[in-house]
Amino acid sequence: MPKLEFQQLLDAGVHFGHLRRKWNPAMAPYIFMERNGIHIIDLHKTAVKADEAAAALKQIAKSGRKILFVATKKQAKDIIADKVGSVNMPYVVERWPGGMLTNFPTIRKAVKKMGSIDRMMGEQSWISLSKREKLQIARQRAKMEKTLGSIADLNRLPAAMFVIDVMKEHIAVKEAIRLNIPVFAMVDTNSDPRNIDFVIPANDDASKSIEVIVGAMTDAIKEGLSERKADKDTDASAKDKNGPAKAKKGEGRARVKARKEEDDVEEEEVEGAINEVEDSASDE
Repeated sequence: MPKLEFQQLLDAGVHFGHLRRKWNPAMAPYIFMERNGIHIIDLHKTAVKADEAAAALKQIAKSGRKILFVATKKQAKDIIADKVGSVNMPYVVERWPGGMLTNFPTIRKAVKKMGSIDRMMGEQSWISLSKREKLQIARQRAKMEKTLGSIADLNRLPAAMFVIDVMKEHIAVKEAIRLNIPVFAMVDTNSDPRNIDFVIPANDDASKSIEVIVGAMTDAIKEGLSERKADKDTDASAKDKNGPAKAKKGEGRARVKARKEEDDVEEEEVEGAINEVEDSASDE
C-alpha cells in the first residue's frame, strides 16, 4: 500500500492550520509551530496518522463492509462524489439528514419509497396520471435523489465513518459515537480530536489538501476490495479443483463396493454348489 510522502503533503498545503486565536488546545500534540499568527501542523505526524487510517480502512473494505464518507462543505463535495463514488462507497455531500444513523430504519423506508417511485414510472399506471401529478412525483423523486441517492446501497449501518471537518459535521459524529461506529476524520487545529478514533491532523479547508488525504483513503479501500476479490477467486478455484478429486474418490468407493458385492455373490454360489454336492452324496 503506497504511503503519503512529506513533500506531497507539503505541496498540497496540508500543514496550514487556523489562526492562533481559533485553536483548540487539544490539538497541541499535532502542531509543529506558529508562523505569522497561524498554526503549522506537523506533517510527519499527519503522514503516520494517515497511514494508520488507510490501513484500517483497507481491512474494513476487505471484510466487505461499508464506510460512510461525510463532507457537506463546498470544497469537498465534488472530490468526495468523484473519488468515493469510484469505489462504490456511500457518501453524504448535501445536508446531513438528522437521525440518519440513530433512526436508520426511517431512512431505509425513504430509500425504498424512491425505488417504488422508479418502478411506478415504468408501469402503465404512470401514463394515466395527470401532468401535474407526474410533475409533483418527479420533483419529490429528484429531492430524494439529491439527499439519499448516494446512500441507496447502504442496506445496514456502516462499519465506519470518514468525516471532513468534525466541527461542521458534529451531528454526524455524535450519531456515530452513540452507535459505537468508528470515526475517521481530517481534523484541523480549531477542532477537538478527543472523540475521534482515527485522527488525521490536516487542513480541512483547502481542496488540494482534502483531495490528497481522501485520495489516499480511497486508494487503500480500492486495494482492500481487490484483495477481497482475489481471495474469493482463489476460494472458487480451490473448490473447482477439489470437485474432480471428490468425484474420483466417490467413483473409487463405488467400484470397491461393487467388487465386494460381486465377491459376496461368488461366495454364495460356491457355498450353494458345495451344499448340493454334500446333499447328493448323503442321498447315495
